[in-house]
Amino acid sequence: MDDQRILLTQEGLTELKVEFDELKNVKRPKAVKRLADAKAEGDLKENSEYSAAVEDLSFIDGRISELEEILKHAKVAKAPSKGHKLIEIGSKVLVHADGKEHTFNIVGEWEADPREKKISHSSPLGKALVGKRKGDEVEVDAPAGKVKYKILDIK
Repeated sequence: MDDQRILLTQEGLTELKVEFDELKNVKRPKAVKRLADAKAEGDLKENSEYSAAVEDLSFIDGRISELEEILKHAKVAKAPSKGHKLIEIGSKVLVHADGKEHTFNIVGEWEADPREKKISHSSPLGKALVGKRKGDEVEVDAPAGKVKYKILDIK
């Protein structure tokens, strides 16, 4: 990562800090102990527990490094003011598309989670919505074709 700032909501920053703390202070020490226990069992070539422990520790160390970089470059996006009229990071947006209503939270890209309806401000839908007002319509290219969204409310 370069010196570019990583935009996050305050909630997203808190979640990443909690994950970092859990990995560094709970999961990594457990993985190190598991590795030491597996190593003590002897022949490492045929020790599947040792191989799995090495892989787990490597994954945890990689995620810790990634989170350190994110947290080092994190910038909390200014929370939307009460009664804000424009969609921005931190906005909760109620839209109508394809005969259904959907509520999306606009978040920084590192906190995006489509299953939780958290969409990144830099995703195609996020880019289309940011800066728009209640009543506006946007059209987004989706894998299934163009989808039209009407903005019903901004919270």
